[in-house]
Amino acid sequence: MPTNLALDDELVREAQHLGGHRTKRAAVNAALDEYVRRRKQTRVFELFGAIEYEPDYDYKAERRRDSKRLP
Repeated sequence: MPTNLALDDELVREAQHLGGHRTKRAAVNAALDEYVRRRKQTRVFELFGAIEYEPDYDYKAERRRDSKRLP
């Protein structure tokens, strides 16, 4: 999808340098990818404290049981 954007040239050059990108396009695509991934990661933080576990669940026992299955 061709798009014309007015980007900060100095910022793009710095992104190219730091990321080792040869082109502006590669730098912008990498930046957008990182932006999207970080935004998705922040949604995980919203779950902290929201998930309730069974009070009698013993995760250590599950680990021991799983490790016995390994060859």
